[in-house]
Amino acid sequence: MSTVLACGVAVLDVQQTVERLPGPDEKLVANDLLVTSGGPAANAAVTAAALGIRARLVTRIGDSPLGTLISADLAAHGVDVVDRAGALDQPAVSTVLVTRGTGQRAVVSVSASHGATAPHGAPDAADWAPALVDGVDAVLVDGHHLDLALPLAAAARAAGVPVLLDGGSWKPGLERLLALVDIALISDVLRVPADLAGATRRPADDVLATVTALGPPIVARSRGPRPIDVLTSAGRAEVTVPHVEVVDTLGAGDVLHGALSAWVAVRGTSDLMDGLAWAAHIAADSCTAPGSRGWLADQQRLNLLRRSLAPDRRPA
Repeated sequence: MSTVLACGVAVLDVQQTVERLPGPDEKLVANDLLVTSGGPAANAAVTAAALGIRARLVTRIGDSPLGTLISADLAAHGVDVVDRAGALDQPAVSTVLVTRGTGQRAVVSVSASHGATAPHGAPDAADWAPALVDGVDAVLVDGHHLDLALPLAAAARAAGVPVLLDGGSWKPGLERLLALVDIALISDVLRVPADLAGATRRPADDVLATVTALGPPIVARSRGPRPIDVLTSAGRAEVTVPHVEVVDTLGAGDVLHGALSAWVAVRGTSDLMDGLAWAAHIAADSCTAPGSRGWLADQQRLNLLRRSLAPDRRPA
């Protein structure tokens, strides 16, 4: 079985569905409530596991009551957690308001790196990172917990394992990680800081070219329902995103990254455009169900996707 190693943030998602967002000093009654683990890397790992891939997550959770909830939820979804939390670490909590009727979301969260500490007596990354990468077919990093992501990406590069980046937003030090990334799938809101962008000598408005100049030979940009932009050594291209009736967009980007990581783990990077199209279909489907995990309830669809992922099968 192929294996995806994800490294990044795991949070507790508290999601409430409302008819509209509240105004100042206004109280609303929510239509429903979902409490699950969340975060880009965690949701991507859950997606990979759902698609039949062995999934492992390197993160910081800790053993507080909130951390226990997160760890139990990830385990229930088939994700093996490698917890690098220190004794005082607390997991982040993300509060999500989803507007019923549009599926749009408003998110408030605390940075996962806030107050993070290394475990007492923790071994040097040069000792533990190569061991975690051994036997892995793809590594996904989300830019959080950079002190964990950098050694894992370096170990993956040394072992010839492809490294993917979920570039949701720019984070301090991300340029160091980009130098070790093979495929960067960024969001439409990511902007490279002016000093770094200027150093690349690329046009200020050409984000794909700017990110490519920082290291990744393949850069793609997701843009919600619009086509995915792709820049490779062969030139520029677009991948169409299916139109669906949106119920909830929460976690759709994470599903996109998890599905693409699963594809790369099984099929490699040679047919990446097919992989992006396959992952885009799955991400779009995830928007037709509530929450970041509602799409997992369709077991028949999951079975079809797992079968289509085999190297000798065409995408479903």
